[in-house]
Amino acid sequence: MAWLLLVGWVMLSKNGRNNLTFTFDPKGEDLRSRLCQGLLTVLGRQVGPRCQSTCLETLRILSRDKRVLGPVGTREGMLVLAGLARLRGGAEGGDSLQREVQIEEKERVVVEALKCLCNVVFNSTAAQQVGADVQLARGLCARLHAARTGRHEVGLFSLRLLFLLSALRPDVRGALRRELCALGLLKEVLECTLDVRWVGPYEVAPLDPQALPIPAEDNERAMEALKALFNLTLSDTSDEDGDHQLRLITAIMRHLLMLKTQAEDKTEEAHSHAINLLSNLPVPCLDVLIDVPVQGGQEEYSGKNMDVVQVLLDFMEKRIDKGANFKEGLTPVLSLLTEGSRYHREIRRYIKTQVLPPLKEVKVRPEIGSTIRNKLVRLMTHVDMGVKQSAAEFLFVLCKENVDNLLKYAGYGNAAGLLVARGLLAGGRGETKYSDDEDSDTEEYKSAKPFINPITGHVEEPMPNPIEEMTEEQKEYEAQELVNMFDKLSRQQLIRPMGVRRDGSLAPLEEALRQPTTDSCSSDSD
Repeated sequence: MAWLLLVGWVMLSKNGRNNLTFTFDPKGEDLRSRLCQGLLTVLGRQVGPRCQSTCLETLRILSRDKRVLGPVGTREGMLVLAGLARLRGGAEGGDSLQREVQIEEKERVVVEALKCLCNVVFNSTAAQQVGADVQLARGLCARLHAARTGRHEVGLFSLRLLFLLSALRPDVRGALRRELCALGLLKEVLECTLDVRWVGPYEVAPLDPQALPIPAEDNERAMEALKALFNLTLSDTSDEDGDHQLRLITAIMRHLLMLKTQAEDKTEEAHSHAINLLSNLPVPCLDVLIDVPVQGGQEEYSGKNMDVVQVLLDFMEKRIDKGANFKEGLTPVLSLLTEGSRYHREIRRYIKTQVLPPLKEVKVRPEIGSTIRNKLVRLMTHVDMGVKQSAAEFLFVLCKENVDNLLKYAGYGNAAGLLVARGLLAGGRGETKYSDDEDSDTEEYKSAKPFINPITGHVEEPMPNPIEEMTEEQKEYEAQELVNMFDKLSRQQLIRPMGVRRDGSLAPLEEALRQPTTDSCSSDSD
């Protein structure tokens, strides 16, 4: 053991150099595993805070290698780290932190132990199980209850560890919801971090125009709390006082979406986490977003405050303009706006005025241009199926799930994918019931409507007729060639002729043609 500790102390002196090391030589795997065991042995003894923090710093670097975590992922190893992080003993953990962690060295021990736990839980399935068995989540909740104004890094990594446990262990997630009341706890963390002041049942005091942006540290803690809340709201949210708690969280999300941070990219990241969380909440809770008094200079529609809806639209357009990572960056906000529009009439009508204003320009294809409508129509033919469906569904809901209205704004070619999936190729409406308010067409659209190509969705310039100068024999020859080509492709099963059933769904052509015959045979003949 003496030589191992000697090697350990040599490595400890190199911590600064290895602080950004994330890849390790497989040849030293056995030595690193034994070093982890040796460090845990030292940490289990009564040594000074400086020695503890240095050992933990080394262990944090080693814990990035999931192949050497055998000694750390045991019950004994996890209990050593939990003790150094002041997470053992349930509710007493927070009080001991307030009493003991006053000296910088002792605070550093707690922070390094929490960082180690985050790495180990993330990289080791065995450690995840042990973390659930020794109830790390209970200690973390006690910490967050008691240490509201402690050191930033202590709160930050406590929240991060809670996020990891709730993400990786469904049983821990359930216990956090049912037994530890973590939903309300994390709401209180957000209230404290974002300086929320309530002026109504679900109304946060409006922002002071002169207020400074959210400090970077507060923003970091808020994002970790949002990620943990996202995990907790993945499952059923119908507990006894769930609706009240979720509406309070919705109001806090509205407040957060109106805030700015010290850096634009951090603001966008915070808004992204808020949108992800809102997408998990029951749709009826979204009325909290617009049921806020309208004040001077704010967006108003039908008596509702649309400030936050406009923020969501701006966020969506910014993500489209980025042109990358649509699946993770764009689909959550599209889904949120779609569901909000489907179930809240005022939200749908306001968004439609911004995205699908009355048509005037019909000489350009709907996917060409720089308006939000043009950008969304382009996404309707995106290679990613999830992105394509999300964009099409959003526009379909704005059109009150009316096929004719969707074709007017997008064209049949762009909308075909959605119509096939919904069985609406023959026209009709979706299943959702909407209000009876009528869409009004502009005079420009009405005059151009007879000349619009329904496939492309715009008025096309007249094209020369390619068969005008052909003789009848040439026309007959070309027609026969076309028939032969289709027949060959069909027999080789490279293509399969399809038709539309009377219910609007696709079927093989012979089946689609046979259906009306069957119907007519069952009817009375003259």
